[in-house]
Amino acid sequence: MSFYLMKGKDMDIQRITSSLLGFPLVLIIFLLGNKIVVDVALAIIALLSMNEYFNAIKKVAKPVYWVGYISCLSIAFIHVVPQEYLNMVVTLSVPTILIILFAQVIATDMTTSFKDIAYTFIGIFYVVFFIMFVAFMNGMPDGKILIWYAIFAAWGTDISAYVVGKYFGKHKFSKVSPKKSIEGCIGGVMGAMLLMLAYTYVANKFWGMNYSYIFIAGISVILSLVGQIGDFAASSIKRYVDIKDYSNLIPGHGGMLDRIDSLIFLSPFAYALFTLL
Repeated sequence: MSFYLMKGKDMDIQRITSSLLGFPLVLIIFLLGNKIVVDVALAIIALLSMNEYFNAIKKVAKPVYWVGYISCLSIAFIHVVPQEYLNMVVTLSVPTILIILFAQVIATDMTTSFKDIAYTFIGIFYVVFFIMFVAFMNGMPDGKILIWYAIFAAWGTDISAYVVGKYFGKHKFSKVSPKKSIEGCIGGVMGAMLLMLAYTYVANKFWGMNYSYIFIAGISVILSLVGQIGDFAASSIKRYVDIKDYSNLIPGHGGMLDRIDSLIFLSPFAYALFTLL
């Protein structure tokens, strides 16, 4: 949830409190955790997110739960696959999941319909494959440094867009999410850029990195805009099934999928851009 004009001080307090409590946990996982810890944590996040997605779409379809949940658990074992085979395994997993879903249609004599497996397949792609790229980033050389660019792109956009949209938002952006504003969108991009450039200064000065400020500025614009599209994507699903939040797991933010919608959407692009850094 990026730049909603949320009503009431209580909601603001809940949002800030949840963020302050959640940050140390994220810090511990990505700074102190090894690949196994990070992959297992991401698998748990994927399970929570997939469950929220399934609970949302069960109003319009009958998702194939077991395929979705097993797909989430596979993230916990990414580190087991040798690096030279990882791309092949991930690529083959896409048609394999599709074959399994169609086999479900056949095995149930179409009790499970094409619509059911279509919604399930989209959910797996949306949740599992996108979250998988967070694990890929963490596994890159200097991954423990690079992963924070993706996190700061999402958080910087979220916080800045929320503040700018709340106090200066006048021009509505889209009917998909009518409380979002063009001013909030611009503020989100600028906030992400400033946070990522500040992080670059720290990385270059104290950790011996040599990242280009111009390149990081360009990346920040791309990732912020993609993250905001991810936010709209989550909103479009919720609007389609007529729910406000995916769950009430995180006070002030909604569900797990509400909290990570921007991050997971920008993660594949962050991974691709970081290979050029």
